[in-house]
Amino acid sequence: MDRWKNSGLLLTRRHFFGLNAAGLGTAVLATLLGEDLLRAESATNQAPADRPFPGLPGIPHFPPKAKRVIWLFQSGGPSQMDLFDYKPGLKERRGQELPASIRMGQRLTGMTATQDTLPVAPSIFKFAQYGKSGAWVSELMPHTAKAVDDLCFIKSMNTDAINHDPAVTFFQTGAQIAGRPSIGSWLAYGLGSESRDLPAFVVLITQGGAGQPLYDRLWGSGFLPTKYQGVKFRSVGDPVLYLTDPSGFSPDDRRLYLDALAKLNQTELEEVGDPEISTRIAQYEMAFRMQSSVPDLTDLSKEPEQVFKLYGEDAKKPGTFAANCLLARRLAERGVRFIQLFHRDWDHHTGLPEGLPKQCKATDQAAAALVQDLKERGMLEDTLVVWGGEFGRTVYCQGRLTETDYGRDHHPRCFTMWLAGGGMKSGIIHGDTDDYCYNITKDPVHVHDLQATILKCLGIDHTKLTFKYQGRNFRLTDVHGDIVEKILV
Repeated sequence: MDRWKNSGLLLTRRHFFGLNAAGLGTAVLATLLGEDLLRAESATNQAPADRPFPGLPGIPHFPPKAKRVIWLFQSGGPSQMDLFDYKPGLKERRGQELPASIRMGQRLTGMTATQDTLPVAPSIFKFAQYGKSGAWVSELMPHTAKAVDDLCFIKSMNTDAINHDPAVTFFQTGAQIAGRPSIGSWLAYGLGSESRDLPAFVVLITQGGAGQPLYDRLWGSGFLPTKYQGVKFRSVGDPVLYLTDPSGFSPDDRRLYLDALAKLNQTELEEVGDPEISTRIAQYEMAFRMQSSVPDLTDLSKEPEQVFKLYGEDAKKPGTFAANCLLARRLAERGVRFIQLFHRDWDHHTGLPEGLPKQCKATDQAAAALVQDLKERGMLEDTLVVWGGEFGRTVYCQGRLTETDYGRDHHPRCFTMWLAGGGMKSGIIHGDTDDYCYNITKDPVHVHDLQATILKCLGIDHTKLTFKYQGRNFRLTDVHGDIVEKILV
């Protein structure tokens, strides 16, 4: 922004107020300047000391079922037909060409578009039914299988994107092109923070392994003030960069330094009115409080042995999915609004019978444990847990199909996710797919529908959580999104 031009605009506005102080009230000002301007200004004001980031006036729009979200994002696209969408009839069709009547001319990725054939590859894994719901679950997910009566399975998820980056971006921001705020940033902006000592939005990434890259913009704030962006915690060194004071620099020195810096920034803010200066002031204060809150938060040694038995031995190893699930519960206990875990390497174009079990072994126990742990602590009622990737996998084999090996390409037409707690019905299965697990036959749920439904659980009308940018009112669900009422309590 042009600081001098903006300063001039502010002076003009101050002059306007000075001339009309006795005659124009807030209602007239709202009419002249627009509700969005007032909303944006409210979002950039500093909050009371006990709540660094307040929510917007009027939000929640209705009583919420959930106070927070823990999203277990399985990046790469887990194979729904090898995990949750059982299709026993495919065994008889093994090696047969995918019928044109099923594909219906739908596009293929560049990785299989040149294949001479698209042979059907049934799952080699065993399935069984579990719980009162009778949900079918693969042998690869034994812990999730025990928790099915606490879960809501959506088998009819579908998306617009067919490749990883736009598909992940679509789930995170509601658009395939980068640049818009992530869902966690929207929630931090609309609902504010419940915690005085921790960010409203925290990101945890499983360390090691391969898989598609994850960019910081996936948890960025886009055109919202940057104080709403996600804070990525690390598993090596300081959990957050520069958390430790330099050698010879005491906490008292840090406090004096920040007080002086805040005065300088406040002077600059009053002069030029850049909302990012307000963000800078708030973030310095948050960083100071995190110096004491984060070390205690990330010290898992205080957890009893029974907790590690529940989550698995990996929970003792920083940076594992299990450790991050346990850390997510601790973050939720401390009032963090949106916690997102990213686990990569679900992209099994080849070698699925070898690669998929590894990912399930790394994630199954901890994900189920998180649901059970929250339930036992009375937190599942107001914590919404979400599990799933950016799309599913194809029923046809990518590459060569053998008796013991196959791979699957990206499939946006249908895939499975599960949700638990926070306003979701438990022990239900929503939607269905055809015999080839290729097309949806009942109750489709689009990405924007899921986003709208998640916001509903948090008491937000997705059509009203907007931000005016470049002359247009933007929202997470763009101009789409229908709430999936059938899955809500």
